[in-house]
Order: sequence, then C-alpha cells, then structure tokens
Amino acid sequence: MAFSASRYLVIGAGHGGKAMAAHLALMGCDVTLYNRTPENVAGIAARGGIDLESYPNGPRGFGKLQCVTSDLSQALSRAEVIMVVTPSSAHRELAERMAPYLRDGQIIILNPGRTCGAIEVAKVLRDVGCQARVKIAEAGTFVYASRSDGPAQARIFRIKDAVPLAALPAKDTPEVLEAVRDAYPQFIDGGSVLQTSLDNMGAIFHPALVILNAGWIESTHGEFQFYIDGVTPSVARVLEVLDRERVTVAASLGIRAQTALEWLKRAYDATGTTLYEAIQNQEGYYGIMAPKTLHHRYIFEDIPMSVVPIAALGAQYGVAVRAMEAIIRLACIIHQTDYWRRGRTPDKLGISHLSVAELTRYVMEGEWER
Repeated sequence: MAFSASRYLVIGAGHGGKAMAAHLALMGCDVTLYNRTPENVAGIAARGGIDLESYPNGPRGFGKLQCVTSDLSQALSRAEVIMVVTPSSAHRELAERMAPYLRDGQIIILNPGRTCGAIEVAKVLRDVGCQARVKIAEAGTFVYASRSDGPAQARIFRIKDAVPLAALPAKDTPEVLEAVRDAYPQFIDGGSVLQTSLDNMGAIFHPALVILNAGWIESTHGEFQFYIDGVTPSVARVLEVLDRERVTVAASLGIRAQTALEWLKRAYDATGTTLYEAIQNQEGYYGIMAPKTLHHRYIFEDIPMSVVPIAALGAQYGVAVRAMEAIIRLACIIHQTDYWRRGRTPDKLGISHLSVAELTRYVMEGEWER
C-alpha cells in the first residue's frame, strides 16, 4: 500500500544535507540528521536544528530536528525514507555500513545517484547478505542549489521545479514517488535508473572542463568564470563529442537520452546552434568561478562515478567512446590515480554478464537470467 512518509533520515551534513534537513523540518517532517563525524554536527546538535535562509519567497526559519547523531544504527531506526546526500564515491561504503540496520519497507534515495548509483547500492546489499526488503531509488540531480552558511546555518538559492527519480526496479517508482510526494512534489518519474544515469550532465560538463583548463586553474587558482571564460569554441567542441558518445551509449541500451543542448534549453531556456553558443547564452553561468584547485570533486568524484561507468557500458555494448577514454586517461595522469580501477565498472556493478535485454529486464522488473 502506498503511503506518504513523515519520518526522514538525511545522511550527510554538507551543503546539500543541511539544506534538505532544515527544509524537511520546516515542512513539518520528523527529521534525523546523520553525519559520521560528530564534530561536523556538534553545533547543530547543540542548537537542536538548523537556521535556513532562502531566495525571496523561499523556505526560511529554524528547522527543528528530532535527532542529530553519528550513530548509524540509531539514525536508521527512526527512518521511513533515507535521503543520502553524500558524494557518490561514498555510496558503496555507506551501503555496507547501513546493511545490518536496514529493515523491511524503508526507502533509500540517492541525491543524486550520478551514474549507476542505485545499481551499485543494490549490488553491495546483495553481496553482504542484507535480507531487508528495501526500495532503492536515485534522483537524476540534487533538488536544491544550496550551501552551508555556518555550523548550524544553511542557505537555499533555488529549488528545482522538476527532478527525475527512478527506483530499481522501475516498477517500484510510483510507490517511491507517492511516499515523498507531500515533501517533494518536484520528483517526477525518471523512467529507469539507466535513464537517470545516462542523463547525467555532470559527466559532460564537469571533468573535461576542469582538465582542459588545468593550466589556467593552477596559474590563477580559479580566478576566471568557469563556464564563460573556460568554454571556448574548441573546448565546447570536445564537450559536444563527449555528449554524442553519452547519447550513443544510451541509444545502445534503448534509452533516448537528452542532449546537452536540449538540457540547456529545458533547464535554463538557453539556446544556440552550437553548445558553445548555448553555454554563452546561459545567464546563470555568469559569475560562477572555476575550481581553485585540480583536486576537486569534478575529477575525483565525477570521473570514477560518472564518466567511467558510461564509458565502460559503451565498451561492453560496442560503442566507441574514445573521447571519454581520453578524458579518463588524462584524469588518471593528473591525479596519479587509476580511476578505471576505482570507478563503477560493469564487473563491480554485477552487470557485466548481462545482455541489453537482460539489463533492461533488471532495471525495469528486477529480474535477469543468471
């Protein structure tokens, strides 16, 4: 039976987690906030909640939390919906740590899953023998644009109007959407976790743009407009090729992925005949500065958790992904790290043996030929 959840656990007390926890509390939900490092939530625990500021007419006030803890078993014991708001590189370890404490009927939502996040979490729970019948879902992107303003303060700049969400398997999506509908009517049916994964625009816009501007970032410490100054016509052509590869990988799996141009139009009403023109016409990109260092999540998170799985799926199903392979290789050289080994590959995800039809059956129905 479908239900509307009122007891939420927010995992992660960074920019996004604090904003989500405060907003949920202001909406009248019973909210627990978990962070594995007690010092990071000491100020919130002492005050009993988070002060939230927001854009004009946005949510604001003191969000009183019912529990602030670094004890994962305590946090999970109170939750109906578990909102994971951590870097995607933490999903695997977090699933391992949650497994002993999960119980039937709980819903886990990755905010966002990046590429194949829900598939990874499901694989980990199977591997460690978790018997709890939980539902796992991932959002295509994070619902908030937000930041932490202090130890117990958060600020929301924008709440997205529509965020695709898909459960694994997709037949569970309507129940997940119903459970969070009162708090998040912005969540809409995302089709499947393959659709949300392959519509991952961060995989296109983030890592390559950092790598292609590596010299400028290191020499200026990010003192230039990332998307405006950093996206020249030549850089944009590289992004276009990466985007074509992503869309082609999706097509090989029977998925109609939106192009970067379509996404810019839908999300920001930014238009252009080329990706360069559309980016330059996106007013919201003006003023966004580049990362101050190359040690940034746009590489150490987005390469292994976003680009590697798309490229690996392409290789598995016969799609040439030479531009993605080049970007991954450059990232490995810059960080002196083997991101192929660290990344979400089909073998690690437990799907390397599946045909396209079997993978589709798995993400839609939860079944495959073993």
